[in-house]
Amino acid sequence: MTYKAAVITVSDKGSRGERVDEAGPAVAELLTNAGFDVTYRAIVPDERADIGRELIKCADELDIPLVVTTGGTGFSPRDITPESTLAVVERRAAGIPEAMRYESLKITNRAMLSRCEAGIRGGTLIVNLPGSTKAARENLAAVVDALAHGLQMLREPQRDHG
Repeated sequence: MTYKAAVITVSDKGSRGERVDEAGPAVAELLTNAGFDVTYRAIVPDERADIGRELIKCADELDIPLVVTTGGTGFSPRDITPESTLAVVERRAAGIPEAMRYESLKITNRAMLSRCEAGIRGGTLIVNLPGSTKAARENLAAVVDALAHGLQMLREPQRDHG
């Protein structure tokens, strides 16, 4: 089954048109190549209300099964994507960022500085990725094959096993 996906880039400069978004298109391409249908893209500033509004819009209004963010996951005081994500999800999916960090640590010890989160809001899985194009690709590549199975469990009617 093909699932719809959204890619949200979190970047102050990108949202003001001062920087070309490279990570968002790279993430969208990787998702498309993995069989997802990227139907929504947005760039928002590093503001909790803007990030939360986009996540809620994708989950509640657009009913997109997979929402991937890129950016805002580091140590800078403006990096609040993980907190914004945790504020809108109902359940964490901690294994996803754990797997991303595990694989990324094989490449760089800076992976331990990633604060990416993942969680579920209704029937939507939200996954944070780093803002660096290279890191976003590497992190998503580490988990993308398992995401469709997670979405299948999340979105398809439960079978009665009794």
